[in-house]
Amino acid sequence: MSVRNNQEYYPYWSNVFVSFGFGWIVAKLLLIPILLIGDIGGYVISAKANQFIDYAGAIAFLGLILFLVYGVVFGKYHFKTRRVEVTINNLPEAFNGFKVVQISDAHLGTFDSMSGFAKGIEAIKATNPDLLLFTGDLVNNLATEAEAYIEHFKALQAKHGKFAILGNHDYADYVAWSNEADKQKNLDRLHEIHSEMGFQLLDNEHVNIENDGSNFYLAGIENWGLPPFPQHGDLEKALEGIPKNAATLLMSHDPSHWDAQVKKHPHDIALTMSGHTHGMQFGIDLPFFKWSPVKFKYPKWAGLYTEGKKHLYVNRGFGFLGFPGRSGIRPEITELILRSESA
Repeated sequence: MSVRNNQEYYPYWSNVFVSFGFGWIVAKLLLIPILLIGDIGGYVISAKANQFIDYAGAIAFLGLILFLVYGVVFGKYHFKTRRVEVTINNLPEAFNGFKVVQISDAHLGTFDSMSGFAKGIEAIKATNPDLLLFTGDLVNNLATEAEAYIEHFKALQAKHGKFAILGNHDYADYVAWSNEADKQKNLDRLHEIHSEMGFQLLDNEHVNIENDGSNFYLAGIENWGLPPFPQHGDLEKALEGIPKNAATLLMSHDPSHWDAQVKKHPHDIALTMSGHTHGMQFGIDLPFFKWSPVKFKYPKWAGLYTEGKKHLYVNRGFGFLGFPGRSGIRPEITELILRSESA
């Protein structure tokens, strides 16, 4: 039995008030250097310029608080569907225009509004995918966190199937378990829930996706991350039996895996799909500029990255964790449109 088996999360309005308090503290910390500059500058600049610094600091202070509160009240349920075209090496012509829809990092134990969550489900349905993929972290820790959402995910349809992998949170390593048997039972139940939702878990294995007599391969590994995150994933096992130059897509939860193993692997892994970073749920995410503090930990933290003929797509996540909102980094549903080289 877990000591946190009955863990609970703050309801919606509690999260709003918490975010206001959190924003107040963070804004004050950021305001201190601005005021310090003003105090020091008072000796060398005019009173008018010093007053301008004070006003600018006050505006920044208020703006940051409102930005964080917006993320809790509206941002976390302001789902965005992103459409990205990716050229896949050796992709058969039968798959040109094939739509792979990726979602990731649901963290179902943290949702505080079923109606807000339902907006995301409706956005996924609207994509009408050929293939629907979930790239890990269905829950925060406990399989029970997903029970109330089974029917919602079960209702999602895809012409060529629904597949999923595990993320670092799915192993419940952040819970104080009294024994390993209970921890394993929790993981076994999570496997069952994926199946009840209609998703086939790929645990270091692959499947053959067929269309009009042609095929490509979809591989999925268990979580593989740089320490302190677990490295359960076995890429070689997942690729076993796939021809070296066959068009292959890979699901791997942590984007650091791409640089560590995938990018230089001799197999033609044309597209890797990851999540994990959430874009830190805070930052600037514009078509011409994106920034988040998470970039200092994960250089590849959101969107499409390409080196040679290999691509990595990092989904910004469907849910949220820790900070109960999303300020500037919207929850994401990704439409990956596959293109053959001849297209």
